[in-house]
Parts: sequence; structure tokens; C-alpha cells
Amino acid sequence: MVVIIFGVSGSGKTTIGQLLAQELGWRFYEADDFHSPANVEKMRRGVPLTDQDRWPWLESLRELIKRCVATGEDAVLACSALKEAYRRYLQVNAKVKLVFLRGEYALIAEQLRRRRGHFMNPGLLESQFADLEEPRPGEASIVIELGRSPRKLVQEIKSKLRIRR
Repeated sequence: MVVIIFGVSGSGKTTIGQLLAQELGWRFYEADDFHSPANVEKMRRGVPLTDQDRWPWLESLRELIKRCVATGEDAVLACSALKEAYRRYLQVNAKVKLVFLRGEYALIAEQLRRRRGHFMNPGLLESQFADLEEPRPGEASIVIELGRSPRKLVQEIKSKLRIRR
């Protein structure tokens, strides 16, 4: 199984994803590691990425997911996946599960203010929310409301995905 933890920058994808992977003994992947140097530089300067910027990145993530599924590698991927089209593209089959971290702008802005050592310019949060297409009922995403400890959020994810370990 591949679990994609998605949401806007600062929602806690990496923290939650790493903790989930650690508890399950699965591999963790950070989608930001797959961005081109040009994309990273744009984000560092506070320039929002376009769909044209994102598609090569999404292609590399899809290949990673396909490889994990083909080899039976259980993994957690932290990825913004802001648009429904991106999520459809990454969900290569039923073994790929989507988990959306939903939070209010003020909560996520505060989390971003506390974050250190990340290239994402906090000024891009508005553009992230503008691009965000929250999952609709037919999209088969699990929605997790932020505002609790990472451990409690991970327990809820495991429960909703029916993963025991």
C-alpha cells in the first residue's frame, strides 16, 4: 500500500507522514525531494509554481508510486497534491490511499511560522490555499482535521485506513 498524505504547505504532511511510516515500519518519501532545482528556487523566492512546473515533478512521483506498488513496497508519501487532477494522476490503483490534512488558514500559517529549515517561502501559503481543491465525496480521500497532536492524527489515519501494527 502507498499512503499519500496531502495538503497545503505547513499542514504537517512531513511530520505526520514520517511518524506514520515509522509506526508501521514503512518507507517514507518526501515529494519535495523530487522537485527540480528550478522549482525549488522559484518557491524559495516566493514565486508560485504553475501546472507546467508541477507536471514533470508529478511524473517522477507517479513512477515512484508505480515502482512501490509493483515491488510490494509499503510506503508513505508526503505530497501537496493540491488539485484533484494531480491526485487522480498519482492514484495509480486501489493500493494507493489518499489522506487529506485539512486545517484553517490561521492554524496552518502559525505552523509555518514555527517551521525552520524548509525552502518554501511562507508567503506562498495564500497561493497554496487558492490552488487547493479539497477532495469531494466521490474522490475516496480520508479527511483528517488538524488541531490535535501528530500522534493522535496518526492514530486516526491508521484507524480509518484499517491498518494495524
